[in-house]
Amino acid sequence: MLPEKLLARYLDGVSLDIVLEHSRYVADLALEVSDRLALGADERIFIEQAALLHDIGVCQVYAPDIGLHGAHPYILHGVLGRAILEKEGLPDHALVCERHIGVGLTVEDIDRQGLPLPRRDMSPTTLCEQIICFADLFFSKQPGKLSERKKPEQIRKKLAVFGEDKALVFDSWMKRFGGA
Repeated sequence: MLPEKLLARYLDGVSLDIVLEHSRYVADLALEVSDRLALGADERIFIEQAALLHDIGVCQVYAPDIGLHGAHPYILHGVLGRAILEKEGLPDHALVCERHIGVGLTVEDIDRQGLPLPRRDMSPTTLCEQIICFADLFFSKQPGKLSERKKPEQIRKKLAVFGEDKALVFDSWMKRFGGA
């Protein structure tokens, strides 16, 4: 399975270019973390593929600044990506899509923020999911800033808005994954 070809089935033009570039930065950082943790070849392959596919669900959201004119709000891209990758026969990759938002979303988060999401826990549970979620925090899909790696302090501050518990998850990942 070539993630780039799968992405090209669902995205095109500017949106494909942005998602591919963003996802490549995320995959590269996730692979750096994998190397630090001395993960095996199978885990590295999965991490690279899943990192490249983690944002496939944006193909169905409305985000005109990155060339997306779908019908759904951006917050749904993880759930939408899960559905796409399950349909494509990639159930483990699909879970990465759903669980990569911030440091993960709990039912409590969904209720407290009034998010239009299914009421289920969407927090990364496996090491591979956590690594990809962590790496994604460092890069945006904002045109002109795709290659800019955010500083840990910026990420922590943004996460803290959603609760100190979110910042603490990030802090624990920083220690576990060796920084970024």
